[in-house]
Amino acid sequence: MTGQRAVLVTGASSGMGRACVERLSADGFLVFAGVRKERDVRAIQDRGAPRQVPVLLDLTEPGTVAGALRTIEEAVGGSGLAGLVNNAGIAVTGPLELLPVAELRRQFEVNVFGQIALTRSCLPLLRAARGRIVNVGSVGARVPLPFAGPLNASKAAFESLSDSLRMELQPWGIRVVLVSPGSIRTAAEAKLVANAEETVNGFSPEGKALYASAYRAFVRGLLEVESHGVGPEVVATTVHRALTTRVPRRRYPVGPNARLLPLVFGALPAGVADALRLRIFHLDHRRASTAGR
Repeated sequence: MTGQRAVLVTGASSGMGRACVERLSADGFLVFAGVRKERDVRAIQDRGAPRQVPVLLDLTEPGTVAGALRTIEEAVGGSGLAGLVNNAGIAVTGPLELLPVAELRRQFEVNVFGQIALTRSCLPLLRAARGRIVNVGSVGARVPLPFAGPLNASKAAFESLSDSLRMELQPWGIRVVLVSPGSIRTAAEAKLVANAEETVNGFSPEGKALYASAYRAFVRGLLEVESHGVGPEVVATTVHRALTTRVPRRRYPVGPNARLLPLVFGALPAGVADALRLRIFHLDHRRASTAGR
C-alpha cells in the first residue's frame, strides 16, 4: 500500500464521514476509515472497496487510538499521512439545568480532548508527508442555540484550538483547515426523535414539567432546519478541496446557513438575536406563556 496518498477519516460509519471516505477513495486516496464498532468495520469490508481500510477507533479509548495508528504506520511506511480529517463527534443536547455533569464531560471528551489527542498522535505521520489536517466544525460554534449548549460549546472550543494549531504547525508546512458546515440533511430523523425522548425520560418529574415541551419543540425545529440543509456529499466535496487545492483557505463554510447565520446574528442586537432563535425553534410562545404565570 505504500506510495499512495493516505488519509485518516474519523467518524466514518455514516453521514459526513462516510461521504468523505467515498469521495476521497474515488479520487485515488488510500482512506483509513475510523469507526467505533466492529459491525461498522465489517460493513466497510463487505463493500469490497480496495482503497477503503476500516480501523477500529474510539477517541475516548487510548488503546484503540494506538491500535489504529499501528495499522496505519504498517501500511504507509515512511510515506506518512497526506491528511487527517477530524470528523468524529457526538451531540449532547438538553437543558443545562438538568443535564448530568457527566454528560457535559462526555461531550468534551469526544469532541475536543479526543480529537486533539488523536491529532497529536498523528503528527509524526503528517510531518513525514507534509500532510494536512481538516477539522470539521459547525456553524453552531458561532451561533449557539438553546438546548444545544454542550454541543455548541465543544465546537467553539475545538475551532479555537484548531486556529492555534494552524499557527503552531506552520513551520513544518502542515496546513490546518477548518470546514464549518451549517445545516446538514440527515436520514436519521427517527433516531434523533428517539434520542430526544430518551433524554426527556431522564428528567425528574419537576424537570419534565419545566422543560419537556420546550425541548421537544427544539428538536422539531432542529429537524425542520436540517431538512432544508445541504447533503453530506457537499461537505465531502469541500473536504476534498481542502486536502487537494494548492493553497487551501483557513476556513470553508459549507452551505448557505454557514455563511449567512453568523453574519445575521452577529449584526443584530443580542436581545433581537435571542428572540429570533427562540422563534425559529418554536420556543417564543412557550416562554411568553411561562413568564405570565
